Amino acid sequence: MTYTLIGADGWPYVSVLPGTLGGHRRARLYGRLDCPSALRAISRGGYVRERVFFADEVTAIAAGYRPCAVCLPQAYQVWKVEQAAAGHDVARPAGDRPAGDRPARDRHAGDRHTADGHTAAELAELLGLLAAARPRAETVVIGHGRDAAPTAEAFADAWESGPQTDSAWEGTVLAVVDWPEEAASWLRQARRFVAGPPDAWVVAGAPLGWARMSERLRQSTDWDPSRTFGFASTARAVALTAPGTLEGMRGADTDGTTWRIGRNLIHRDPA
Repeated sequence: MTYTLIGADGWPYVSVLPGTLGGHRRARLYGRLDCPSALRAISRGGYVRERVFFADEVTAIAAGYRPCAVCLPQAYQVWKVEQAAAGHDVARPAGDRPAGDRPARDRHAGDRHTADGHTAAELAELLGLLAAARPRAETVVIGHGRDAAPTAEAFADAWESGPQTDSAWEGTVLAVVDWPEEAASWLRQARRFVAGPPDAWVVAGAPLGWARMSERLRQSTDWDPSRTFGFASTARAVALTAPGTLEGMRGADTDGTTWRIGRNLIHRDPA
């Protein structure tokens, strides 16, 4: 029996020994074969087309891959420090942002907007939706329009602080991807958005930008709207997209109530 592995030059070769590490070709990351994030993605039918294997860690690094933040957190921290020292911009998975205070789930705070453009109740309810998701969501990719960066940052801080009642558990942000309201195709942003792959996607921003981004995602990637959660304004994108583009997406409104998107309508849940 033979195995196809990736060599230090980045090219595949045939080996009589199986690889000891797995990786994702497009995301350029490597991790353990039992990485929970990778196994969940594979069980849902994703990841497989981009799956690669390495004989060892030295080979994976030489081929230009970086450690997985989920299953190799210590190696990832070393890599991140090295990248910062070299002056490279690093996407910030778990632990790379200062931890913020976990927001209280106060439905009466719904009309009090923060300086970042979202309400405390909106953020708290969105965290609650993810905490209740089954299978359990631990890793997320955050996407946002350019003007919604503070909202995305607030969610990342709260998520990494532990959005569930189990205080020993902390969530992981695999990547943060932003997009403009107008672009040639949004293809580059769409590919980055699905490269994780995460347990869930979280989006913030104006309806127009998210509408165009979601259309590109449905046309060109394996993105699943039923695993996508949004802040209040993203729901209005349903009026700007083809029917079914956002079907299954869920989110929180500014007053702490929740909504879900059908084929071409927003269904709001009672308070």
